[in-house]
Amino acid sequence: MFRLAHISDAHLGPLPDVTYRDLASKRVLGYVNWQRNRRRHMHDAVIDTLVADIKAGAPDHLAVTGDLVNLALDGEIEMAKHWLETLGSPHDVSVVPGNHDAYVPGAFDKVCRAWAPWMTGDGVNSPVDRNSFPYLRVRGNVALIGITTARATAPFMANGFFMEGQAERLGQILDDTSKQGLFRAIMIHHPPVRGAVPQHKRLFGIARFHKIIRQHGAELVLHGHSHLPSLFTIGPRGAKVPVVGVAAAGQAPGGKHPAAQYNMFEIDGEKGSWRLRLIRRGLTGPAIPPSDLQTMDLDVPAGAARRIGQLAV
Repeated sequence: MFRLAHISDAHLGPLPDVTYRDLASKRVLGYVNWQRNRRRHMHDAVIDTLVADIKAGAPDHLAVTGDLVNLALDGEIEMAKHWLETLGSPHDVSVVPGNHDAYVPGAFDKVCRAWAPWMTGDGVNSPVDRNSFPYLRVRGNVALIGITTARATAPFMANGFFMEGQAERLGQILDDTSKQGLFRAIMIHHPPVRGAVPQHKRLFGIARFHKIIRQHGAELVLHGHSHLPSLFTIGPRGAKVPVVGVAAAGQAPGGKHPAAQYNMFEIDGEKGSWRLRLIRRGLTGPAIPPSDLQTMDLDVPAGAARRIGQLAV
């Protein structure tokens, strides 16, 4: 059995020193939002508690689906790199960037350089850039496929983008890994589901993503961005693929969103007879350690999933 942990949206703090030059961009809005909202509800102590619980469970791999930082300041990107080093070896931790990691022009390239060891496919020796995605890592009988939807956007916007070139590469990877009989888990930041987030946060290219899944199949899609422990399904009738979100890893209890959680997936079986269990663990109070919040068995017949509905959040 392969055990895959999943966290997202750590929004690591506190912010490093910020200059007036740093704020001469979209960052000024994010800075105000941090001071008014995120600083009160996004706590490093919460993340530390969650990570300690994950490590105690000794998963085979950890997927991090974006938004490690807030304003993509140079100091934040470097701090996030050190945090990734504490999570585990790059061999055992896979990352995809989120919209906050590409908050302003140029930030995405800096993230690619700083976090490259955690975003590099097997056997790839070239520098990480936008064309490096999707990347592929195979661990046991699981194919971990990392997509980027991150791009700098206008003020008040937090959209993601899934474009044609990446879609073509994803289709090829899905076909190749299917022939190998692997369980295919796609990691993406923005939920590839209509209505999952408000319009100013939505993914452009949802129809393109759905087309790829219909044509090439997958067993699981992991995402962040919404800060909600959600469950949707996509794909053709009778072959629905579960699309699973998670509460923000740094969210303290008492905010408008659910307190910090992580997903633990237990993957067993082989192509045509996969068995998939989802266990959600997280906080229920300020002084209460993480505990099991929900357990669900997700059917994955013939390499795809039956429709299992949406979790209440």
